[in-house]
Amino acid sequence: MSLAKRRLSPEASRSAALEAARDLLIEAGPQAVTLKAVASRMGRTHANLLHHFGSAAGLQKALAETMAERITQQIGAAVLKARTGEGSPRAVVDMTFDAFEKGGGALASWAILSGNDDALDPILQAIHRLMDQLSDGTTHDEDMRRDTLDLVLSALGDALLGEAMANALGLPRDTARELAAAKLSATVEQRREG
Repeated sequence: MSLAKRRLSPEASRSAALEAARDLLIEAGPQAVTLKAVASRMGRTHANLLHHFGSAAGLQKALAETMAERITQQIGAAVLKARTGEGSPRAVVDMTFDAFEKGGGALASWAILSGNDDALDPILQAIHRLMDQLSDGTTHDEDMRRDTLDLVLSALGDALLGEAMANALGLPRDTARELAAAKLSATVEQRREG
């Protein structure tokens, strides 16, 4: 039975709307994430989405919250694995770059350019919560925050301009990832030695 024919619980309906919005974001960019487009994708009514989100801005904020939580949980798990030796700094870099490449960069840049701080705030808050969770109360906390700033800005820049810049400079597409991984690996190694 299709999504449009089934009666969904409020939670399932909200979740399906957020998945449809995420798909639209990845396929067509943030400007495509409208109540009408998401409702059409789900086979639901515009009124149904208004009930759950109140407005397009409410939907976009909820999408940012959902994506940011999912992404920071994955990155946090990768960081913890790297700390125990089960993972690597490159895995953390790849997860961060993938998150921004698969919609996070477009959503963040759209929020910044449109002045929609409500959509940007959940991303920044999720990163802040992740830093608090990973904090070990040592002097390395500030280094971790600096590394995070550097990595997030690199991943965002790469999501927005990476392919065009790499082509213009005649470099392989993943050069920015390699640079970020080398820098993070060197930082981690310095901490181990120091």
